[in-house]
Amino acid sequence: MKNDLFIELQESIKQGGKILKGKRKAAREFSFDNPDPKMIRERLGLSQNKFAKLLGISTSTLQNWEQGRRSPDGPAVVLLNVAAKHPDAVFDTVFNR
Repeated sequence: MKNDLFIELQESIKQGGKILKGKRKAAREFSFDNPDPKMIRERLGLSQNKFAKLLGISTSTLQNWEQGRRSPDGPAVVLLNVAAKHPDAVFDTVFNR
């Protein structure tokens, strides 16, 4: 059984390498909604300072997002979507309630 898992892992690594090199298309892709930081913050009733602290970002970064000068990406998109859909999860995690 262990040998089968090792062979499966090797194949997965080879497939991942081909995907990264553009020689193979990924079997599945994930996409996330583009969150609206200002709407999320206002729905939670937080100031820019408090919302930025909750997310672990600077207030200026949040202001740039809200004013459209920059857009959140990577983990920030995921965190904003969690804050929008499950705000208690964010509060519970950050404030250990």
